[in-house]
Amino acid sequence: MVGSLVAKRAAVSVTNQTLSLFRLSLCNLLKSFSTSTSSSSAAENPKNETSKPKRRKKKNLFEVAQFLPNWGIGYHMAKSHWANVSYEITKINLYKDGRHGKAWGIAHKDGLPIADAPKKISGVHKRCWKYIPSLAISIEGKESSPKPTETAAKTEVQAA
Repeated sequence: MVGSLVAKRAAVSVTNQTLSLFRLSLCNLLKSFSTSTSSSSAAENPKNETSKPKRRKKKNLFEVAQFLPNWGIGYHMAKSHWANVSYEITKINLYKDGRHGKAWGIAHKDGLPIADAPKKISGVHKRCWKYIPSLAISIEGKESSPKPTETAAKTEVQAA
């Protein structure tokens, strides 16, 4: 009895597969006829869906920062519509999914810092962020160059 049920189910599944293949081939045949008759109208109409280039999805701050070393800390990022304004990322609080969170940074205008203390960056989830490679990483530059107070102190010591 169990064997006959299995055999019946197998026979039903084979017939269902055969019918679905027949339907697919029939649909493809109808599509080929419909496209062959409308191909002349497609040549007249220049707006073809396949010729349009796909728009790239813009990225939020975290999607840009994930490819930078140390999640972009020390690197400059800006919104794409900002001119000569950027943030040097100082801290990132990332949520579990890796695409959301909070970020803090020092605002820069024309490459010079506007403020000394970092502030929370607003709009980090908006899809308009870009990495600014010309300002690269400023942490290395700060470590290698001596601070102005140190150089002034050294000159006073040498003068005395």
